[in-house]
Amino acid sequence: MDLSKFPPLNASLNATSGLLLLLGYAFIRQRAMKAHAMCMVAACCTTILFLGCYIYYHAHHGSEPYKGTGPMRTVYFGILISHTILAITILPLVIRSLYLGLTGNFVKHSRVARVTFPLWLYVSVTGVIIYWMLYRL
Repeated sequence: MDLSKFPPLNASLNATSGLLLLLGYAFIRQRAMKAHAMCMVAACCTTILFLGCYIYYHAHHGSEPYKGTGPMRTVYFGILISHTILAITILPLVIRSLYLGLTGNFVKHSRVARVTFPLWLYVSVTGVIIYWMLYRL
């Protein structure tokens, strides 16, 4: 299998998750509950697909070293470290938020989602930035 297709695929999945999160946020602000739920479930599915592709790629390819130097190297690692820590942190938050929303506990769901949403969006966006800096810059 051609592993070179995985980094752009992973970036696309991250971007798609981010767009679905923003769309879901817009729907909930409009009180369009079904559309919001569909976007959030789709964002979860896209994220799960990303995670599977990411693990497969890194299990067969390993890490890609950052080749940049100077201040950009510091920026890259700052983004990478915050992205990695938050990617681990959001997993239980996403699961909890999804569970609460799907079981109709909207008061608790809303509280958890207020924390989950910006962190998940940050992880999605920084995933695309990391791809761009690692493979395109």
